[in-house]
Amino acid sequence: MTTINDIAELAGVSRTTVSRALNNSGYVSEEARDRIMKIVDETGYMPSQSAKSLRTKRSGVIGVILPRLSTETSTRVVNGINETLAKEGFQILLTDTELDKKKEIEYIRLLKSRHVDGIILLATNVNDELIDTIHHTGIPFLAIGQDLPGVTSLVYEDYHAASDLTNMLIHKGHEKVAFIGVDPADPSVGQQREQAYRDMMTRKNLTIREEWVDEGDFSIESGYESMKRILKNSRDDKPTAVFAVTDRMAIGAMEYLKEQGYAIPADMAVVGIGASNMSKYISPSLTTVDYYNKDAGRKAAKMLLRQIKKENSDEKFDLTYRLIIRDSV
Repeated sequence: MTTINDIAELAGVSRTTVSRALNNSGYVSEEARDRIMKIVDETGYMPSQSAKSLRTKRSGVIGVILPRLSTETSTRVVNGINETLAKEGFQILLTDTELDKKKEIEYIRLLKSRHVDGIILLATNVNDELIDTIHHTGIPFLAIGQDLPGVTSLVYEDYHAASDLTNMLIHKGHEKVAFIGVDPADPSVGQQREQAYRDMMTRKNLTIREEWVDEGDFSIESGYESMKRILKNSRDDKPTAVFAVTDRMAIGAMEYLKEQGYAIPADMAVVGIGASNMSKYISPSLTTVDYYNKDAGRKAAKMLLRQIKKENSDEKFDLTYRLIIRDSV
């Protein structure tokens, strides 16, 4: 088994120089670095993570807690996190809560017991137990998606994005706008997006028909069922547009509409949020909001690294978005 001393001897340099080259810390001449890295490639040398941990008092691992591993949003965010952390020599350990609030708490405690150097949580809810658990971890922590009190947070502009979508529908001539939301236990997606819809409708002096407001669970199937209930409750007077707070639910709503013979957007306009890959390829293509999820992951990783290095970091950062108008409107 090749050791760091073997690499040093073969390269004709000191053990310290090899360590600097491998860890990208301290000065090493380009000639020596190239020689060392060539020998590392030829020998297949792998530095001992446990030995490194003893020296640095770090595990080199960041825990990432996801609400659902299978969603495009999670995948993009994780790609951004991993891309940034890998450059700094960190690995990520993924956990999936499946939208279970209790699992969020359990995984925070589990990751702390695994001695991770920090945790990034894609948060879907805010409650006292969650906040208390985070504050008691004693390790660098960052939340994405929710503004958690006393916790460094990256927050999507949910209210403004939902306002823009609702206003765009009204500007296109739609005065009868239905809404498909999610459980208000999720403050950002469940509360802020619906509040923005209601506020904009009120501001434009338009009536909000409560039988046109329904709730799904983020899935395509729930969007389909919500659209079915809205139309069933509508009877003679039907909406001309529907705003679903996620692309998946919007796509489900579109499928039901098409089954019932509705032309989109002639009979019913549909919008969502998330800029999923599917949103581009369904027919008609879906009008949506892009939250730049991969950039959010990169930003989250950089902010967590600043915490780990004990550098100053903003406690809250608002993420940008863009409205993508396609054929569904």
